[in-house]
Amino acid sequence: MVDIEVKRDRVVLRYKGRKWDWTIEPRYWRNTIFWTCVLLVFPAISYFVSPGLMNTMVSANIYAAIAIPLSLMTVGTGRINFGPNFYVGIGGYTAALLSIHLGWGPLATLPFAVIFSVVAAVLFSPLVIVARGLYYVLLTLLLPLVFLEVTFIYTGIFKGDVGLFGVDLLVQFDNVKLNFLAAAYISAGIMLIYLWVVNKVLKSRYGLIMATVNDDEEVAHGIGVHISKVKIISFVCAAGMIGVMGWFLAHYLGTFAGITYLPMTYMLKILLVFMVGGRAQVFGCVTGGYFIAFLEMILIRTMGSFQPVAFPIILLILLFLLPRGEGLFGLYRKRHYREYMPTIHVRR
Repeated sequence: MVDIEVKRDRVVLRYKGRKWDWTIEPRYWRNTIFWTCVLLVFPAISYFVSPGLMNTMVSANIYAAIAIPLSLMTVGTGRINFGPNFYVGIGGYTAALLSIHLGWGPLATLPFAVIFSVVAAVLFSPLVIVARGLYYVLLTLLLPLVFLEVTFIYTGIFKGDVGLFGVDLLVQFDNVKLNFLAAAYISAGIMLIYLWVVNKVLKSRYGLIMATVNDDEEVAHGIGVHISKVKIISFVCAAGMIGVMGWFLAHYLGTFAGITYLPMTYMLKILLVFMVGGRAQVFGCVTGGYFIAFLEMILIRTMGSFQPVAFPIILLILLFLLPRGEGLFGLYRKRHYREYMPTIHVRR
């Protein structure tokens, strides 16, 4: 028999010993629904007002969709990965090579982009157990740079700094503006799915286990948590999610070049999204992604060639002024309901 219980802030359903509950109090969901609607309406408005804004929105969604799994990886391992763009390169080159040489479309290349990203993550997952502190930072930092050198050495495969051309486009309408509009909604959809999944994981029983490992490994070991297993699963799953964004970039642009996504410049943008939005705050990653993308666009239009100098200066000032560890999202959380979020501890 189904037992339904309506409480002040939630509806509880019980059936055969199982329990489901849904929050109905507005303060828990109204802001989420409002900003989701804004993100879904914005591309349609940009389509008629300024089509160039759609490209900026796609960039913001990509930044956020890389930073969100990076937050999951950081909480689950207790270490910040300084080379998430390595998995962007794996996913992007996998999709581009399969599309060019085998003529596969986006749907056919997607599973392989995920598989190769996961395999690469499994191969390098011992780093989260063996490497500590500065060694972990250096090793994860070197991975994309070494991969970039490989693309220069094997130019017959990766085409060096020119990159791979002729990748099947994500969508192919006769109207170019419609292609950008569709890409904006697809990127927003991926980002929102990542946001929902990671938020659910962090609030679940497994998320509590991850937070325990992150806060104190000795305590986690004492209560019977398999620390190495938790770290490897967090590392591998997040890497697979990041690899999907490499797939998206290859099919969105119709080309993929490691010189664009593997150097430190792109890596620093992702880390700034991660830090400015709010360290290990999944909702802060969205805030940081849009802030970085639109700040970059505004500076390019207003300062031109001076943009590469002004951009890091502004971001450094923000990093000093914003609440430590909480970023832009922390300004919001100071005045609103605050739930537990694990803090990041750098392991030595």
